[in-house]
Amino acid sequence: MKSLIITTAAALALALTTGFAAPAHGNEAPEFVQDTFPEQGVDAAWESIRSVFMDPETALDGKTKELIALAVSAQIPCDYCIYSHTRAAEAHGATDAEIREALATGALIRKWSTMLNGHQYDMDRFRQEIDAMLAGE
Repeated sequence: MKSLIITTAAALALALTTGFAAPAHGNEAPEFVQDTFPEQGVDAAWESIRSVFMDPETALDGKTKELIALAVSAQIPCDYCIYSHTRAAEAHGATDAEIREALATGALIRKWSTMLNGHQYDMDRFRQEIDAMLAGE
């Protein structure tokens, strides 16, 4: 399972370094996708990557998606993904401060997930506290 996750993450990560459009060889998946994904699923895997990261008609802009992807990549951790999503975030105009903040956000979420889950904090109580905090916005 771990190798499937790593392979999929690597395919996704490296796909983003191809220039955010169809590769020079058309709609065909890049070699790293073809060489690592099961043959029968290559086209679908590549289309999935393209539909999320390369379609200009998505709800989130490219920089936001890349910053999210980078924060997740650092938590997995995946060197391929970190490299790719850092480069892609920069290509979409992310500043060093935005990259640092995305990584700090990911780290903070991981920390508090560990604390709340480790202590088995009551979910109903947690929801009440969050709802009360947000009601005062």
